[in-house]
Amino acid sequence: MTTIARGTDTLTRDALTVLQPGFTGTTAPDWLLRRLGEGLASVGLFGRNIASPGQLAALTAQLRAERDDVLVAIDEEGGDVTRLEVRSGSSFPGNHALGAVDDVELTHRVAHELGRRLAACGVNLDWAPSADVNSDPANPVIGVRSFGADTGLAARHTAAYVTGLQSAGVAACTKHFPGHGDTAVDSHHALPRIDVSAEVLAERELTPFRAAIAAGTRAVMSAHILVPALDPDRPATLSRRILTGLLRGELGYDGLIVTDGMEMRAIADTYGIERGSVLAVAAGADAICVGGGLSDDATVLRLRDALVTAVRAGELPEERLADAADRVRALARWTGSAGRSPEDPPGGEIGLEAARRALTVTPAPGLGSPGAFEPLTEPPYVAALTPVANIAVGDETPWGVAAELTHLLPGTVTGSFSAGNTGDAGGTGHGTEREAGESAGRAALQAAGPRRVVAVVRDEHRHPWMASALDTLLAARPDTIVVEMGVPQATPRGALHIATHGAARVCGRAAAEVIAGITGR
Repeated sequence: MTTIARGTDTLTRDALTVLQPGFTGTTAPDWLLRRLGEGLASVGLFGRNIASPGQLAALTAQLRAERDDVLVAIDEEGGDVTRLEVRSGSSFPGNHALGAVDDVELTHRVAHELGRRLAACGVNLDWAPSADVNSDPANPVIGVRSFGADTGLAARHTAAYVTGLQSAGVAACTKHFPGHGDTAVDSHHALPRIDVSAEVLAERELTPFRAAIAAGTRAVMSAHILVPALDPDRPATLSRRILTGLLRGELGYDGLIVTDGMEMRAIADTYGIERGSVLAVAAGADAICVGGGLSDDATVLRLRDALVTAVRAGELPEERLADAADRVRALARWTGSAGRSPEDPPGGEIGLEAARRALTVTPAPGLGSPGAFEPLTEPPYVAALTPVANIAVGDETPWGVAAELTHLLPGTVTGSFSAGNTGDAGGTGHGTEREAGESAGRAALQAAGPRRVVAVVRDEHRHPWMASALDTLLAARPDTIVVEMGVPQATPRGALHIATHGAARVCGRAAAEVIAGITGR
C-alpha cells in the first residue's frame, strides 16, 4: 500500500481522497502523480486520454507505479457513449439495443466482455450502466443510453449488466440516481426538474436502482436533477434527503456514492463547483467527479481546500468526510481483490452478435416480409441527417452506416446534412425547421444523383427538420432505405426501414449487412 507523503495531515488527505479528477494528455502529468502521492485515490479517464489499448495500459501502469491501489474510472457505456473506442465507434451496442433484444444472459455477456477489455487496460471502475427508465421519449440526454421505457425491462437488464461487468473485476457505477429518464433538459446545460409523485418515482425510477443494489453494484452515481417530491430545494447530488435518507436509508445501499460531473452547468452555474462539492459530500456523496471540462491541478487544489475549509468552519462534519474517504478506499480494496481470472477467455464478437439481434427490419407496405427486400449490389449514396450531439456522447465518435457499407459495397459515397447546413451541395437552411429540412432533403437528392439513397437518421421524432428532410427524400425517391439509429419512435417508412436502437459502430455494421444482403448471422 502506498504511503502518504510525510507532513500531509489526515484532513487534507481525506479531502484529496474523495476527488475523482480528470486530466489532459495520454500520459499522466507530473501534478497528478504528485497528488496521488499526497492522498488522491481516484482518476477519471475520458476520450482525450486514450489512443489505443496499449497506450491506455501504459498510462494506468504509470498511475499505479505512484499509487498501487488507485481507482481508475472511465465513462464507458458501450454504444453511443464510448471512451475506449472514441475515435472508431464502439464494438458493443448500447443499452437500448440490449433492451430491444431483451435477453438478460446476452446483456451479462456483453457487459462481462466490456469489463474484461477494461480490466486488461488497467481500468477498474466504470461509470456505467445507465439505469434510467426512458419514460420521456423526447429526453435529450438519455435516449438510447437507457435499456428502454419499461421499468421491469430496465431493472432486469441493469442487474445483468452490473453482474456481468463486476464478474470481470470492474466495479459498476449505476447511474443517474434517482433517475434521469423523465427529463426534457440536459443537465450538462441546465438543471432538469421531474414533477411526478413520490409513488410514481418509487414504482418507476427507483425500481432499476433497487435491482442494481440487489445485484451488488459497487457504486451509484447521483443525478443533477431537481425532484420536488423528494426534495423541493436541492438537486439530488446535493440532497441529504435523497442520498442519505432515500438511497442509504430506505434502499439500504452501503457502497460508494459518486457525483455526476460537478462542472456540469446544472451545478456549476447555480452553486459553483467548490460550494457544490462541499454540499454533495455533506449530503452523503463519497466521491466528487470532476474533470470532463475541468482537468488541471488548480481545480483539484480548489476543491481540496474548499472541503478542508468547510470542515474547519463547521459546515461539513469531519466524520462525514472521513466516512466518504473510507468508502473510496474500501472500493479500491475490492478492485484489488476482484481481479479477473487469467483464464477468462475473450468474448469474440459478442458485441456484433448483440447488434445483429437488436435490429428491427420493416419492409415498405406491399413488399411483404423483410426477405422480399432486394439487397443492394451497387454502391449507394448515404445521406446522414445529423443532429447536434449531446455532450455525453460527444461529436468526435463516428456513427452511421457509410463506413460499414463502404467495406461491403466499395465506392459508397456519403454526405452529412443538418437543419443549418445542407451539406455537400452547399447552401444553408433558413426559416422554419420544416423549410430547413426541405432544403437539407433537396441538397441530399442533388448530391446523390442517380445512386440509390440510404438515409440515416437519429431520433427522427425529436427533430422536425429531420422528418421534413425525409419527406422530401421519399417524395422524390420512394426507394430510399431509412436507417434509424436513435430511439425508434417515428413511424417506419422507406423501401426498407431498419431500426438499430443505437449508433455504435457494430450497429452500423449490422444494418449495412442487411442492406448489402450479407447474412453474417
